[in-house]
Amino acid sequence: MKGTGSKNTWALFLLILAGIVLGGFIGMLAEGVPALSWLGYGQTFGLDAPLILNLGLLVITFGLTIKITIASIIGVVIAIIIYRFL
Repeated sequence: MKGTGSKNTWALFLLILAGIVLGGFIGMLAEGVPALSWLGYGQTFGLDAPLILNLGLLVITFGLTIKITIASIIGVVIAIIIYRFL
């Protein structure tokens, strides 16, 4: 067991993941509102077309696309602030 002063890294990971998901969701909802449309501004990167590995008997498809928005960045910052106060 870790010392009493150490924080759980899984809690930080889950809070950051929740911040990304909730921030992305809020950014997606805010795109329709003219005053809040800046929250949905961001960049998408990753594989445009999936990478397909055909082994004859087994076909494996790899794909990853990440969309970073202003709202998801704000969500991550809020998650880190919450983690520091836990």
